Amino acid sequence: MQEPRLLDRTTPPKIVTLILLAGLSALAMNIFLPSLPGMAVYFGVPYGVMQQSVALYLALSAALQIVIGPISDRFGRRKVLIGSLVLFLLATVGTLFATTATMFLIFRMAQAVIASGMVLSRAVVRDMVADERAASMIGYVTMGMSLVPMIGPVIGGLLDDIFGWQANFALLLILGLGVLALVWADLGETATLRQVSLLQQMQSYPGLLTSRRFWGYTLAAAFASGCFFAYLGGAPYVGDKVFGLTSTQVGALFALTAIGYAVGNFLAGRYSVRVGMNRMILIGTLVTTFGMLVLALLTMAGLSGPLAFFGLTMFMGLGNGICLPSANAGFLSVRPELAGTASGLGGSIMIGGGAALAALAGMLLPPGATELPLILLMLASSATSVAAILYVIRRARQIGA
Repeated sequence: MQEPRLLDRTTPPKIVTLILLAGLSALAMNIFLPSLPGMAVYFGVPYGVMQQSVALYLALSAALQIVIGPISDRFGRRKVLIGSLVLFLLATVGTLFATTATMFLIFRMAQAVIASGMVLSRAVVRDMVADERAASMIGYVTMGMSLVPMIGPVIGGLLDDIFGWQANFALLLILGLGVLALVWADLGETATLRQVSLLQQMQSYPGLLTSRRFWGYTLAAAFASGCFFAYLGGAPYVGDKVFGLTSTQVGALFALTAIGYAVGNFLAGRYSVRVGMNRMILIGTLVTTFGMLVLALLTMAGLSGPLAFFGLTMFMGLGNGICLPSANAGFLSVRPELAGTASGLGGSIMIGGGAALAALAGMLLPPGATELPLILLMLASSATSVAAILYVIRRARQIGA
């Protein structure tokens, strides 16, 4: 494959393009979270209704990823990404002009098409390099990507306090236009196009779904990231209703998790080749579980507070940053010729599980609830990710891999 040349759409993209593309996907997920309580007041609905803008968005992201991967294997990464960005921009305009909660939720769900940025940035990496090198490169991509959502809730909280919640979506519109221009100019096609129908592409799913290796890596990734998605669904409530924080304060404390994620991604990028995928995943899941266990014990002892709650989520960010690049590279490596399909299917399972956990987090936090139900949900999800990767390691030893 040719060496990438900046702003040359006949060559593979530069890493900065993949970082910004995946970063926009992540930013769209979390920039407005500090605004959720205020948006509930603005639209005159309970917090639980507005919290569905997280769960429904994740659910549709999961559904879209099932088809985004095969479509990109058939028609190419470039066409799918450009089309997705255009649709995302149209949906973002819709959120800005929404006059009811229902209208907002419809356009918010339509924004989920930007999930293609996260799915296909991984697939493009796998097109370019293989196995541990892919884990290493994904680690660097997601480390850079994490810098964007790190400041997203901080900026979102400030914009909400100064201009109102619409400012968050206005910023997404501006940034989306910039990323579309960059992708158009820099991202050359990396997929080896397969002249088969979408139905034939979908028929490759049984081969993936019957692979124990695929399921092991995917479930490890799903429950590790599920801990984070539960946090996304419940943390705005905890910050506002339990601890009485402002949107700006909640946004600033969200950055602690992203700092941990950036450090974890750096470690993944540096050590994945040396340590190996399975051990990196195990280390990451153990780090997250340790942090959530400490937080649960402190909370049950009555020693929790905003700094303990948000501060210990740095362990979740650190663990996910270490785990997820290798877990993603793992399920992509099962069938390298179907990298887009595997990325879409694996991503769909991850995001679908995240949607369920985000919705469950909202259900566990009715008016008057404490933070403990959310913390126990996060701990259970992380502990399950440890079990999943231990199964993969045991299976590898049984077959001598």
